[in-house]
Amino acid sequence: MSHVPTTAPGPAGLRPARPTPRPLDEVVEGVAQRVVLPAGTPSAGTRGFVLPTVSGVVIDNRAALPDDLFVALPGARVHGARFAADAVARGAVAVLTDDAGAAQCGGLDVPVVVADDPRAVLGEVAARVHGRPAEALATFGVTGTNGKTTTTYVLDTLLAALGRTTGLVGTVETRSAGRAVPSALTTPEAGDLQALLATMREDGVDALAMEVSSHALALHRVDAVVYDVAGFTNLSQDHLDFHGDLDSYFSTKATLFAPDRSRRGVVVLPGGGEGRAWAQRLLDEATVPVVALDLTGRGERDGWTVLDVEAGAHQQEFRLVHADGRSLDVTTTLPGGFNLANVALAVVMVLESGVGVDDLAAALTRSGGVRPVVPGRMETVGDRPRTVVDFAHNPDALALALDALRPTTAGRLVVVFGATGERDRGKRPIMGRVAVERADVVIVTDDDPHGEPAGQVRAEVLEGARAAQAAGGRATVVREAAPRARAIRDAVLDAGPDDTVLVAGRGHEVWQEIDGVNHPLDDRVEARAALADRAAKDTGEQDA
Repeated sequence: MSHVPTTAPGPAGLRPARPTPRPLDEVVEGVAQRVVLPAGTPSAGTRGFVLPTVSGVVIDNRAALPDDLFVALPGARVHGARFAADAVARGAVAVLTDDAGAAQCGGLDVPVVVADDPRAVLGEVAARVHGRPAEALATFGVTGTNGKTTTTYVLDTLLAALGRTTGLVGTVETRSAGRAVPSALTTPEAGDLQALLATMREDGVDALAMEVSSHALALHRVDAVVYDVAGFTNLSQDHLDFHGDLDSYFSTKATLFAPDRSRRGVVVLPGGGEGRAWAQRLLDEATVPVVALDLTGRGERDGWTVLDVEAGAHQQEFRLVHADGRSLDVTTTLPGGFNLANVALAVVMVLESGVGVDDLAAALTRSGGVRPVVPGRMETVGDRPRTVVDFAHNPDALALALDALRPTTAGRLVVVFGATGERDRGKRPIMGRVAVERADVVIVTDDDPHGEPAGQVRAEVLEGARAAQAAGGRATVVREAAPRARAIRDAVLDAGPDDTVLVAGRGHEVWQEIDGVNHPLDDRVEARAALADRAAKDTGEQDA
């Protein structure tokens, strides 16, 4: 949270150009145990000491600017208070921390505000500093294991088609009225988020589409935002290294559908299996009004139902019908049943925000349907062989991606993927099994090893893959290849012209972390380079 050495660029953030300074005493009213004044300062009772005003809130000392409040949080290895002096040297005029942090801040010439749990109050404090900017925006928050990024991009596309000035916050990037910066986290830390929202307000943004991760909910990053409409895509195994088990993971997601975090919600209701059970549970337990988006066509619960699906090679069409008789025809260029669910969720969230069916239908007609470009999400980077890069990094997402590509693959379906080190180990053999059951050629490589031996991670994926192959899985080829760039290149060069190569797991990401060092690696760049070399080789052979 505070200073962590890395070779990757630091987080790029958007901050308002014209912040309004707020008195520190007003900003921390009701959240502070006490305020420790600098050593030697006369007490407020004798000399009327005046606390400073603050214009921003940061938890990274390197990002501190003049008049900022630096929030020193306890960390896994060191306390953020260790970096308070540096933040003050950069211009911070006060520190917010806990008792342990305050004990390390002696000697600072700025006030130290002490709170029992500074992370828990950070969102509220940052919202106060920036004048509660979320209240000026129509806000849409999307949570779920898979599909958050695509759904937010579709929301952004729909809102823009309706003439709104849009903002977007998510895994790939952060955008405010057309300007963009890369994202460091799926959901920014609370101080950064409130600064972003204040910037959007300053830029004239009036509608926000935002990914809301389970980590963000658990770590209080979005506590001061009440979304007009919250959406739930699905739930499957992921992030259990953080949450412990699926029930805890679900319970964290479900907190988005409570009055302190949203006003109403939309829940995707799939056809069956464990995913349907989680969706049913959320529909039953949500404490704000929620509607179901039924993908089965049966309309078993009041809400919206998907009907008349027609999937072609280049687009798919469907009809949304509400229990009250409203209906809307939708066309999208995004492939696969899972993307149909993402598009339908975004459409229904917009309708549930109060937009009329006729108004949205007219906007879709003007824009030629739903045609978003979602970086690293089923992104086709070349043909012959068709090569697709997708972020699928857990068993459910990998299965959905392979199932979506199978019907339009004339030759073999090849998949290159790995698993992340120092994360949920339980999903590794499951991903190996999923790949063997659905692909013809399975190439296991590295994702982000982090500090774990890369070969160990690959071995655990391969264990599941080879067990599935021995049990009669579809894949006839299962092999290991590293490093990742070489695995991608070999897969593209070895594939036939009618094959499909899916490079899964990293999507839009451009850094691969190995032993704490970030190395440049973009799957799309590597795949395009291999395709170019293949094309040059083919041309040379033809000329010869």
